[in-house]
Amino acid sequence: MKKQVIKSARLGEEMVKIKHDSGLTMLLCPMKGYSTAYATFTANVGSVDTGFRTQDDSDFIDVPEGIAHFLEHKMFENPDGDAFALYAKTGASANAFTSFDKTSYLFACTDKFEESLSILLDFVRRPYFTKESVQKEQGIIGQEIRMYDDNGDWRVLFNLLGALYENHPVKIDIAGTVESIAKIDHELLYRCYRTFYNLNNMVLCVSGNFDVDTVLRVADQVLKPDEKPVVIERKEFPDSGTVAKKLVEQKLSVAAPLFNLGFKCKSEGVSENLKNQVLDEILCELIAGEMTPLYRRMYDAGIINATFDTEIMAGRDYMCAIFAGESREPQRVADEIRKEIVRMCSEGIDRETFELARRATYGRYVGMYARTESVAGLMTATYFAGMDDIYSLLDIVANATKEQLAERLKLDFDPEKSALSVIYPVDGEETEK
Repeated sequence: MKKQVIKSARLGEEMVKIKHDSGLTMLLCPMKGYSTAYATFTANVGSVDTGFRTQDDSDFIDVPEGIAHFLEHKMFENPDGDAFALYAKTGASANAFTSFDKTSYLFACTDKFEESLSILLDFVRRPYFTKESVQKEQGIIGQEIRMYDDNGDWRVLFNLLGALYENHPVKIDIAGTVESIAKIDHELLYRCYRTFYNLNNMVLCVSGNFDVDTVLRVADQVLKPDEKPVVIERKEFPDSGTVAKKLVEQKLSVAAPLFNLGFKCKSEGVSENLKNQVLDEILCELIAGEMTPLYRRMYDAGIINATFDTEIMAGRDYMCAIFAGESREPQRVADEIRKEIVRMCSEGIDRETFELARRATYGRYVGMYARTESVAGLMTATYFAGMDDIYSLLDIVANATKEQLAERLKLDFDPEKSALSVIYPVDGEETEK
């Protein structure tokens, strides 16, 4: 077992990184004065992993879209019952989620931490799939897929991703389609589990009110030592630097038009993408943050409201910037944002506005390090990005320069590489707000 202490001079905080004898990496951040413990057990696999091979395979295996999410659903079942029933006895709040490139199982508790952690490590290490249970789950997930097909917030995002990316599976719904999940069987689930749920491809992150020795004791009891590593090669999906479509429109039962304006950013690999994500978050504040003239103009004109927000979506081999919200004039909002970017590229970034944006982003990150669930999320993201120090993200914000952001503005916010997705209300359904 290898142990490393990682400290932050800025925050006066520290975390512990431990390589357990089983092969599992554990990132542990005890937080004094907190009453809640938060734990995530995460596999480095998500919806974009639709093709892969290991060191034992001669060819790539293609798997149905949505299989990572399907596997997440099935993991809670075992011959003894359901993991949620076990958590009910400890009082922990448990959940799981699948993203584009991660699958995470988690719980939060104020009491009986040791018992809850034991449940987490145990059920994720004991898969149980049968032909009958898989068929039953296909019906359940099929209903979930159909529900999201009618969800305006979900559809406006994936319509945008389909406009930005022609080939990359990031454009595919995380749950897949009714047709794709019909191809999943228990043998394929076991194949994916053995590949991606190897302990060397996972990380355990714990933050808040807990004792490090307790985590080690549970790991020693539940996890078998020296699991053989699996070398995974993921299928690549080359995507052009251009966008597939400039505009996608759809009508659904929504109260007001929803829009996502996206900019296709240059992907430089998972580590650089995470670092660049932090810088581009500052840029989003600079372009259309609440303190900017652009935001005030659009808000005063009534073309945006309090739902307006920004996001940088970054993963292993994809990255995009998104401006989103409600608007009765979504095309006008998109035009205003694009014009502001062109103006900033031509005239330069205002130093005072840059400082305001950098400080706002810095404050937001400091706040993240003060929340147990955010700390666990940051530890997971930095670990899979090959970064040992979660506190380095704060240093990126603190050390950002105006010149650095000016370069990134031209690289990642090119209006020619942007697309607009809009969900309009069905005729006659729009309501006043």
